[in-house]
Amino acid sequence: MSTSKLFEPYKLGRITLSNRTVMAPLTRNRAVDGFVPNPLAVDYYGQRASAGLLVTEASQISQQGQGYQDTPGIYSPEQIAGWRKVTDEVHARGGHIFLQLWHVGRVSHVSLQPEGGAPVAPSALRAKTKTFVGGAFADVSEPRALAPEEIPGIVESFRKGAANAIAAGFDGVEIHGANGYLLDQFAKDGTNKRTDAYGGSIQNRARLMLEVSHAVATEIGADRTGIRISPVTPANDVSDSNPQPLFDHIVDRLSALNLVYIHVVEGATGGPRDNAPFDYQSLRKRFKGTYIANNGYTLELAQKVLAADEADLIAFGKPFISNPDLVARLKKGAPLNEPDKATFYGGGAKGYTDYPTLEAAE
Repeated sequence: MSTSKLFEPYKLGRITLSNRTVMAPLTRNRAVDGFVPNPLAVDYYGQRASAGLLVTEASQISQQGQGYQDTPGIYSPEQIAGWRKVTDEVHARGGHIFLQLWHVGRVSHVSLQPEGGAPVAPSALRAKTKTFVGGAFADVSEPRALAPEEIPGIVESFRKGAANAIAAGFDGVEIHGANGYLLDQFAKDGTNKRTDAYGGSIQNRARLMLEVSHAVATEIGADRTGIRISPVTPANDVSDSNPQPLFDHIVDRLSALNLVYIHVVEGATGGPRDNAPFDYQSLRKRFKGTYIANNGYTLELAQKVLAADEADLIAFGKPFISNPDLVARLKKGAPLNEPDKATFYGGGAKGYTDYPTLEAAE
């Protein structure tokens, strides 16, 4: 039985987590009717409520923000009502849950966009990546550059999404600023070739991410606002020529906004942790709130990082897909169920709500 720091309570803004594990956001593509979380989602998140904090799958703030089929939204009354059933179930089981707010930018397909329009981006550069539409992976569509006068509307959609999340009963929100989606596309010079107030210098490229963070924190409280960043991930064909000063600047500004946490993907999302040199402890030292460490964490690595005070909370992704009782398993040092990759994206209960708990297996 482990007695590590991982299983100690932790105060996060206005809530107290029962332990220091976080369930990372995991896209599951099961919101088939009006992009509303279905009854299975209520079971899925409820089953995992023993995590210290659950962060939902990314949820688009508008139709324009959608990039994959059957991902849930947070812009319609039906979506708010669907999410309310999820938050009620998680809270009934003693858990805490944040909603991840998402705009995919150029990582989309015309079939998902309003009136079949082009996806939007900082610059009209097509990503060398695929999306999931019509039950298959397909190349993303050619994007168009957002006009300066459209940008306030993006900020407003994030603000409204945050207000809707609180109306749906969430304990807070996580802004998706990572993995090559819209805010990350603006921040990084590989995807942002603009020459206006949102392009060029580090300050200009970081502007949209910081404007969104300010708007969300002002709407729902900084103590309920977190953000996810991924300084060196190549996910969705994103890159920056000098990520350290860029993210040092971003995190300085996020700290000044008093955001409750930064959720940092260390290395390549879902891949090697050492794909590019980067000093994550620089971010840890600059940020006065909570540091959530993410990417390829095992129990051993989590214990080591927490013991060295290099992070406050540890996010686990795929292990939570196949282990609804992951916290109990880690505590006991019990074996983990292997995830069935064929059921990650789309489908029904199989590979979603039917993984056995340790108790059931015994």
